[in-house]
Amino acid sequence: MTERPPSPVLVEDKLWILSSPTGLAQYDFNFESHFRCHHPYDLDSPIIAVARMGAAPDYQSRFDSLMQWGVRLIHTPSEYQRTSYLPEWYPLIKQCTPKSIWFEHFPSADEILTHFNLPVFLKGERQTNKHSRVQSIIESREQLENVLQQWKQESILWWQRVVCREYLRLRPATKSPGGDFPKSYEFRTFWWKHHCVGIGKYWVSEDYRLNPKDESEILAKGELVSKALDVTFLVIDFAQTIEGEWIVIECNDGQDSGYAGVHPRFMWQQIIDHQLTTG
Repeated sequence: MTERPPSPVLVEDKLWILSSPTGLAQYDFNFESHFRCHHPYDLDSPIIAVARMGAAPDYQSRFDSLMQWGVRLIHTPSEYQRTSYLPEWYPLIKQCTPKSIWFEHFPSADEILTHFNLPVFLKGERQTNKHSRVQSIIESREQLENVLQQWKQESILWWQRVVCREYLRLRPATKSPGGDFPKSYEFRTFWWKHHCVGIGKYWVSEDYRLNPKDESEILAKGELVSKALDVTFLVIDFAQTIEGEWIVIECNDGQDSGYAGVHPRFMWQQIIDHQLTTG
């Protein structure tokens, strides 16, 4: 049997959490400081748990390893793929998000430019390279060729399929964008069983907020997206275009995602309350 995982925590007698600190303030949360928690050393029967252990380099291995200890993660490996990788979630919600294509082989600049006019947004199938503007927002052929040359040397990018997305002008969240990655009017939403349990601004250092109309539009579109992906614990990031339309920027597994501007105590209370009413 594999090395023993962190001890599962039963929160308020309703929700099993498998938690391990990552050192990231926007991700870690001390459940014991906020909720009544039970720490059984041995499990009488298999449990279903939410992992808050940081992103898994290999979710299948994590899932299989924990199963040996009687812990089944809230998402199966196929559900995890559906929440985390654009080629999996995009076909289900393509009407809500910018046009995207991806390549099973490593593409040339010519191949990419047959599908898109410049500028184009370039990313890995799962994430960008730390929000690097020069590697994401491609404005010239020379820049595109340079990024493709560097791709396989980048630790975050080399293992990911190349994804190209239509570049849309987004409403800025700051009046001084400078030369860094543009901070758009973007919000992170957490969904538990198709119910929104948290919404907050993505760029916590910037001063912007939702009005009731925009929040209503995000929640309505988020419910549709959540039902289309059909998983238990989902994160959907929304941004507003310069014309005022709300679009999906990314989807992610709720187990992996940082809180951004969502208050974790409030979010977990919402999940626990929802568990009490739905089981």
